[in-house]
Amino acid sequence: MPPAPSAKTARPTTHHPPEKRPPASLWLAVHLPQLATEAFRPNWLADDGAVVLDKNRVVAISALARAAGVQVGMRSGSVHMLLPGATLQQHDVALENDLLHKVAIALLQYSPQVAGAERASLLMNIGASLRLFGGVRQLRRRVAASMAALGVTASLGYATNATAAWLLAQAAAASGRHGKYCLNPAKLARQLDPLALKLLPAAAPWHEWLNGIACHDLKSLRQLPRAGLQRRCGKALLSTLDYAYGEATQLHQWLTVPAQFFARSELPERIEHAEAIFNFAHALLQQLCGWLSAKQLAVSQIQLLLEHERGRLAVLPTEIIITLAEASNQAEHLARLLKERLAQLSLVAPAIALSLHATQVAARQAASASLFPEPGNSKQDQHRLLELLVARLGAENVLQAAPRADYRPELANHWVSAMPARQHAISATTAAAAAATTAAACAFRPPPGIMNRPAWLLASAIPLEVRQHRPCYGSTLTLLSPAERIEAGWWNGQLVTRDYFVAENSEHLRCWIYRERVSASQQLARNEADAAWYLHGWFG
Repeated sequence: MPPAPSAKTARPTTHHPPEKRPPASLWLAVHLPQLATEAFRPNWLADDGAVVLDKNRVVAISALARAAGVQVGMRSGSVHMLLPGATLQQHDVALENDLLHKVAIALLQYSPQVAGAERASLLMNIGASLRLFGGVRQLRRRVAASMAALGVTASLGYATNATAAWLLAQAAAASGRHGKYCLNPAKLARQLDPLALKLLPAAAPWHEWLNGIACHDLKSLRQLPRAGLQRRCGKALLSTLDYAYGEATQLHQWLTVPAQFFARSELPERIEHAEAIFNFAHALLQQLCGWLSAKQLAVSQIQLLLEHERGRLAVLPTEIIITLAEASNQAEHLARLLKERLAQLSLVAPAIALSLHATQVAARQAASASLFPEPGNSKQDQHRLLELLVARLGAENVLQAAPRADYRPELANHWVSAMPARQHAISATTAAAAAATTAAACAFRPPPGIMNRPAWLLASAIPLEVRQHRPCYGSTLTLLSPAERIEAGWWNGQLVTRDYFVAENSEHLRCWIYRERVSASQQLARNEADAAWYLHGWFG
């Protein structure tokens, strides 16, 4: 038996730390530091040096204005001196609230519990959403992508309670970061203690007094006598501290959505090219998908209206209707279809606004994944491919075969749009007729024992040469089947009487031929010794 290893040579047992898991309760705060300027102009457009004024004082500035030396609190005259080309806007609280509400609706894609907060912020309870979206990082990326699509600058904060997440989001914006988080409740106090008091709106009236007693952060504020602080500053400040440090539970008023979806956006400038509208339409799609998630619905048809100049020479809005083969609530898929349609559109006049309607919705169906799924093999993938082809090529160029209740081979099939009939906005009468035709086609069944049909049916039958009373096509054709008699068309004056056969030539290629059945008097009138033969199709 080999000797036991000594203490010096023995390898220590390796212990792998357990995988970190997010806490059961997790909140995400979205802070919009540039809401005042982005309410007038989304951040995907070129910076025009926006400056927002309130009572002739600067309250918000864009990055270009900040680089030129413009600061919050300046008068408008100083702004013109530093940045002559600045775009001045008056502070519009209603416009800011409208944009904040649109962002809140879009965030419903990620959690049904969304609430408003002070200082242009929104709160989401995402504890139950992490598994659905693949964890905190994936959810963060998706939320950031939605904020970019909406044209807003966002700073994110994660914490085990809503108020702490809200403070961390503000701190991230103040330090120029995109996000700040604390997923461990034991480390929450360490993260919050160094935060500045200016992040607390409830402390704003007492900033001078607090600075005078060297109280600059949350840790110093918590060290003050609680009873005296409450008498001097009120209960709201202490309540906010208790909420942030998890010592009290805060109640929220959750966002509710209307029964019907409608979203409209005024364009900041006249747009003459349809492709330039995509970003604005994409923002509307984000709101639509948030509404669909809140209602547990999926959309099967959307309508985008592009509004043009008003007045005596007003032009009717341009209508874009997108119909899906399968109802969906995925913003990426809807955006891809809309982008294809806009790429093919030429505007008759510049657009000044656009609106989005969900014209047809249905209950969202839960996906049932197989144990070993194959990429592109699901019905959803097939429907999405069909929708993309229709958006790119047009509904009139993507067709599928449909049977018709007619025994004549050349009329037994016709080509219809691969998308539902509602794609073409047909009238009620036309829709009823189309439905009746479809029902009749579906009810049609071939007779029992019918002969095989060829894979390739010729557009028009080819007359065959007859040698020694036998049809020829390069060589003499050998009949392989008994006659299949077709007599149809007497109801519309297009009577055909034919006997069809499966035949084979000398190269063993099989074809489908028929012989016209005519009376003896008709044959004498044609001065033909043999009946006429025709080639009508080839077997694969």
